[in-house]
Amino acid sequence: MPVASVKLALVTETFPPEINGVAMTLGNLATGLSARGFAVTVHRPRQPAEAAPTAASAKLPAAGSFREVLYPGLPIPGYPLLRLGLPARGRLLRAWRAERPDVVHVATEGPLGWSALSAADALGIPLASSFHTNFHSYSKHYGFNFLTRPALAYLRWFHNRTRITLSPTDALNAELTRDGFRGMKLLSRGVDTTHFTPSKRDPALRASWGADPDDPVFLHVSRVAAEKNYALLFRAWSEVRAAHPRARFVLVSDGPLRKKLQRDHPWTTFTGFVDRDALARLYASADIFVYPSQTETFGNVVTEAMASGLAVCAYEYAAAARYLKHRETGWLAPFGDESALLAGTHALATDAELRNTLRLRARATAETIPWSSVIDGFARDLREVAAGAS
Repeated sequence: MPVASVKLALVTETFPPEINGVAMTLGNLATGLSARGFAVTVHRPRQPAEAAPTAASAKLPAAGSFREVLYPGLPIPGYPLLRLGLPARGRLLRAWRAERPDVVHVATEGPLGWSALSAADALGIPLASSFHTNFHSYSKHYGFNFLTRPALAYLRWFHNRTRITLSPTDALNAELTRDGFRGMKLLSRGVDTTHFTPSKRDPALRASWGADPDDPVFLHVSRVAAEKNYALLFRAWSEVRAAHPRARFVLVSDGPLRKKLQRDHPWTTFTGFVDRDALARLYASADIFVYPSQTETFGNVVTEAMASGLAVCAYEYAAAARYLKHRETGWLAPFGDESALLAGTHALATDAELRNTLRLRARATAETIPWSSVIDGFARDLREVAAGAS
């Protein structure tokens, strides 16, 4: 099937203007596929700040871009900044009968995603999906450990209804295959090295944090929520602060834990959510990126930090394992080894030569992982699904 003839319906419950790694990834994929001749329609919940939909319920695309169809949504319990799409099977059936897609790609497993599965099945439209979030592993962080197995069973049932499921690493593909997921394929991630770049370093911003040119500045970018392992992050930062009083600490983003963490750690700069331009300036103005999360499928913030010229300290899995080598291009701790991660934060705070070497090499590595090859592979997989290939 020629690329120009592929009509793609991308169904997701997170997408720009939401600010998170999955939304950013899907925005890049939609833009890239449109540039490659796909006719992309994104079906997503309307965000609170957006106007109510018109009678057509759609935003008309500019030339070479994608179309958006907006649906009602509700805040996720415990995550008021994120939204779930409401069930919309009937509306999707009507839309796809009127203008049939060649392939439906479902990126999230909520009510809108389930509606898309059901509607596409009813119409015989080929289905693909992608696995972006380890929701089943979140349960233990919220006191619902008993839900881990049922959540995994639901995710397996959901994705096994599609012809392929794409995840961002070979390791995750192997894990999900062992858990009974079928048709796993790789959809890695790229990074925009023209946007995230050390050239955006801002001495005035560093000065606003109380940092002199040679003072180490630690930065963390992530949803401020329990599953991100903030207890270990602040243990690491507190130990560095005690040993290196000139070090500075900046936390970017927002979430359910922000107020408590801000109250407990007043020596940390909390920025809240920022736009993409401000984020690039924040990254570039820091020196060290510590990422203790153990629940990632990938972790786009790791590659953004690399592109921005930061020395990364993280567990050896997901994006860090894929793109970093210990003490060559970053500091990698064995998965779950808190003492090794703490040793990394101390080493990067103390050893300026090591820190600066890793910063330069991280940037050089990031320059080898553009979005273009990722999007090319995604386009190829979708064409195969649309043509009926398995």
